[in-house]
Amino acid sequence: MAPRPLSPQEIQDALTELPGWTSTGDRIERTYTFAGHLAAAAIVTEIARVQESLNHHADLTLSYDKLKVSVNTHSVGGKVTELDTELAHRIEQIAVEHRVA
Repeated sequence: MAPRPLSPQEIQDALTELPGWTSTGDRIERTYTFAGHLAAAAIVTEIARVQESLNHHADLTLSYDKLKVSVNTHSVGGKVTELDTELAHRIEQIAVEHRVA
């Protein structure tokens, strides 16, 4: 079954379970801060593995000690779906393991 876009209220409800995540236009996103560049870069591989297992991919922007994650579902016209919130939850689990600053 194809994913369906979430309503603005459904997005806000989902974000209550995702501290630090925000809704920006037709995306949800969060920026993580790490102790340094190596720690920020190391989490990218972990996120990539989860994305492959879900067959759903976020835009990742790596800088020195920060990683910005921004996601929506291209197959429904670039809207937020449950696939995006599921990926966000999975990334949150990884972030805890990587001791986000």
